[in-house]
Amino acid sequence: MATKRDFYEVLGVSKNASKEDIKAAYRKLAKQFHPDINKAPDAEKKFKEVQEAYDVLYDDQKKAAYDQLGHAAFDQAAGGNPFQGGGFGGFSGFQDVDMGDIFGSFFGGGQRRSRQPSGPQRGADTQMRLRIDFMDAINGKKLVIPIQYDESCVTCAGTGARSSSDLETCRQCGGSGKQRVRQRTILGMMETETICDNCQGRGKKIKHECQTCGGKGYNRVKTDIEVNIPAGINSGQQIRIAGKGERGDLGGPNGDLYLEIAINKHSHFSREGNDIHLEIPLSFVDATLGVTIDIPTVYGDVSMIIPAGTQPDKVLKIKGKGVKDLRGQTPGDQYVHLRIETPSNLTKKQRELLESFRDESKEDSSYKKFKKFFRN
Repeated sequence: MATKRDFYEVLGVSKNASKEDIKAAYRKLAKQFHPDINKAPDAEKKFKEVQEAYDVLYDDQKKAAYDQLGHAAFDQAAGGNPFQGGGFGGFSGFQDVDMGDIFGSFFGGGQRRSRQPSGPQRGADTQMRLRIDFMDAINGKKLVIPIQYDESCVTCAGTGARSSSDLETCRQCGGSGKQRVRQRTILGMMETETICDNCQGRGKKIKHECQTCGGKGYNRVKTDIEVNIPAGINSGQQIRIAGKGERGDLGGPNGDLYLEIAINKHSHFSREGNDIHLEIPLSFVDATLGVTIDIPTVYGDVSMIIPAGTQPDKVLKIKGKGVKDLRGQTPGDQYVHLRIETPSNLTKKQRELLESFRDESKEDSSYKKFKKFFRN
């Protein structure tokens, strides 16, 4: 029994090929070997081989299985003949047929839609995570970051040709970038419109390629860009860098690059929305007697009065010392969480003073009041 060829080899694509690349390769080969067009003795066999490869590689689940196990993933499930029952000379790719094209052709009119773009197409947007320090997010900062992207070739202005005279109208499509293809469907022979496989939808053919880009029309660029981090930005928010995304098709513009912000934690400050939270230690004496202390904020120290008799876990607010809102610039607040500490090592004099204090307040102790509640 003959060994099956690798499906990627059959379609002439790499393992990293996109679904659009797989589809384009399949359509080109299906047209080349379709038995109704190609009368060579082995055309039908090659057409079935192309169809089988496409059916597997275009389906995400089947492709994953094939990448892991190869042809063995389908030997049992396929029942020995993946085209059995397909009909129409092995044409089983009905899942890829554009029903608008079929019915437009079948009823002799109407608007026919092409599944493939035939004009300049904007490139896809890309995303990159940018990690910044906590204080840079609060106060804003300008950063320089390295990026890579495809830039339109400056030598040929993206045409891929050495000069304007090296561009000629595609003879196959007459410059439209489209072509009509006849194919067999469940409704019989139908005519559909696809991109021209001679010029790949550009409508132009290059006689002599640009020496800078090798005819691609673009060059891979590594560069540093300056990014302005606005004051108040938060984790998960994005900064748009225009024109630094994926390159466009058929001379279309690049997409945009979106930088998703991730913020490092601060050793003391924490953030909730536009509010800042800070925990500070406070001795039980200062909490009892009251004190004025300097409280750190994200904008510098602020003097705060701690009132006498402050209880543990008390939260005080410093108005307007939170993060400035990105839109209205109205700042949030800072909340100071007091952690009152009890000393563990006392001097002899400190102990005597505290014992004297306890003797003075025995009748008013909180514990006695608590016990009195249970007696009643």
